[in-house]
This record gives sequence, C-alpha cells and structure tokens, in this order.
Amino acid sequence: MNTSPVFLVDDDPDVRDALSFLLGSRGLNVQAFDSGPALLAMLDARPAGAGAPRGIFMLDVRMEPMSGTRLHDELLARRLRNPVLFLTGHGDIPMVVDALKKGAFDFLEKPYSDNALADRIEQALAVDAAMHADGTQAAERQARLASLTERETEVMQRVAAGKLNKVIADELHVSVRTIEVHRARVFAKLGVRSAAEVATLLAQG
Repeated sequence: MNTSPVFLVDDDPDVRDALSFLLGSRGLNVQAFDSGPALLAMLDARPAGAGAPRGIFMLDVRMEPMSGTRLHDELLARRLRNPVLFLTGHGDIPMVVDALKKGAFDFLEKPYSDNALADRIEQALAVDAAMHADGTQAAERQARLASLTERETEVMQRVAAGKLNKVIADELHVSVRTIEVHRARVFAKLGVRSAAEVATLLAQG
C-alpha cells in the first residue's frame, strides 16, 4: 500500500467526501482541503529544511477564492514538482495544454470513471516515488513518459516515426482533430516542441 498522501483540494464538501471515500477504499492516504489557501498554509507551516513533501496534488480547477490553476502556480513558486492532477467539468484545450506545459501530470474532465481516476492517481504516486528515489534526468524523463495515457503513448510512437496526423488518425480509427488534441497533450507532457524532439527523447530511453 502506498502511504504517500494524495493532497485533495476541492471547495465542494460533497466532492471531497466522495473522493476521500473512493480513494480511501483503495488504500490511499487522502488529506483533503477546502481551498488553495488552506493547502498552502499547511505546506508553509512545515519545518524549515524539511524538504519537499512526498505525495501528489489533486486540484479542482473552479474553486474560490483561488482557482486550481493559480494554486498550481503557487506550488511551482515553492519549487514543488510533485505530480499534479486537475479535475474539471469546464476544461478546454488551451487550459489543458497550459497546465501540462507547466508540468501537470494529467487533466481529467468530469464525469470520470471512479476506477480510472483511482488508477491514474496510483500511477501518479508511482511517478512521485520514482522521482524521489532518483533525482537524475533519466528519472525525470521516465516520469514524463509514464505520465502518458495508453492512447497518448500510441500517438507518441507514431509521431516519433514521422507519421502525419491523418495517417495516425486512419491507423487508430479516430478523427484528425482527436489526434491533434492527443499530439498537443503528448508534446506538453514531454516538454517538447517537435516530432524530432520526441524521437530524440525516446532514443535516450
């Protein structure tokens, strides 16, 4: 059982209770907060020199008085690079790409499958454990690759091979627009800007 905490931040008490119960039933250690300032107050109260906390952050996007994306910025300002999962019912592609470029682990739109959400959280916790165990560039690269979903991995492999979006769409039996979205998410998660950089990153692994 992974004992590293899931720092859950949501201003809806019903959502906090439901997610805390769901994740607790999977043996996960959940620490719930009703706002971004409440989480930051806890983090700032930690002893000086304590180092970065273990665990991941799960943030709702639409919150008061501080949005999830602003809270993410505050975490980055504190040099916290723990995996961050965003939950939203109001997501759009620019917001998704911006959050991922800043290092977010994933961005999940409501409604989501309970089991799929719990599985993704466990994957994020595994990445957090790996990054704490080995702070090298290789570990960071593997963490970025691990953050990809199965479909994003399929798209990544085809992009690295130099295939065009239309060809990838035909092979995976989806629309070109869907491939464009997956491609943008892959580039953002991997921190690259071209297919050549994707190929180079894979060759390093």
